[in-house]
Amino acid sequence: MATTEENKRIWDTVYNWKGGGEEWSMPWGGTDMEWYFTILPRIHSFVPAQTILEIAPGYGRWSQFLAGLCHNLILVDLSEKCIEACRDRFKPYSHIKYFVNDGGSLEMIPDGSVDFMFSFDSLVHVEDKVIEKYLSQVSRKLKKSGGGFIHHSNVGQNKVYYFFVNRMPNIVKLALSALNRWRGYSMSAEKFRTYAKNAGLHCVSQEIINWANDKRLIDCLSVFKKDEVSECQTPVILRNKGFKNSVKQIHQLSRLYKNRL
Repeated sequence: MATTEENKRIWDTVYNWKGGGEEWSMPWGGTDMEWYFTILPRIHSFVPAQTILEIAPGYGRWSQFLAGLCHNLILVDLSEKCIEACRDRFKPYSHIKYFVNDGGSLEMIPDGSVDFMFSFDSLVHVEDKVIEKYLSQVSRKLKKSGGGFIHHSNVGQNKVYYFFVNRMPNIVKLALSALNRWRGYSMSAEKFRTYAKNAGLHCVSQEIINWANDKRLIDCLSVFKKDEVSECQTPVILRNKGFKNSVKQIHQLSRLYKNRL
């Protein structure tokens, strides 16, 4: 299981960050292609924004784009190594604040101060209780008109699978975790909707997707808002089995249009 302790150990000491996280965007043809073709179209209604909170920024792969879309950017990560890397990378920027947390706390952020909360390709590695804890706090940190976008695991949709995995020895769990691309075993799209509702947030939409060469819909992109208008709306849910194919197409486009200047 992707415990908080394991995540801290992996990102602080095990992973060498040789490519600064940019290597994970190579299937798209690069970080800029992934941002402009995959991420920005999904969050464009939220940005620009006054204050953006990014949870688990790593080495700032998405922070570099978010920094130009807000007046205040708050970066929170459980990895001291990652936060120090971001401090160094964004040293010229005066509107960015940096915090190392315990993998679940947002107490350092004033209530009612955030317009948009964002996390992509990071919180897929955490379990359900971490997502639940973050959402309960994000609800307080958001302004009344605020919202968010979280990329999280959906491996937990297979409850039978998770039931048996949860009873296996830790060494077996770690091996299976690698097969599941280090996704949180217990997290699912359904649980996200429940946690959001319990926190006073309203899940607006969910795009349940496959990842890399995996045919299974192991990930979910959840969009939520705090405003009361969304409370009576039924979440729009899309099971996008073609997500990985779109990534391949973007990679093809990168060969045509990337770095032409």
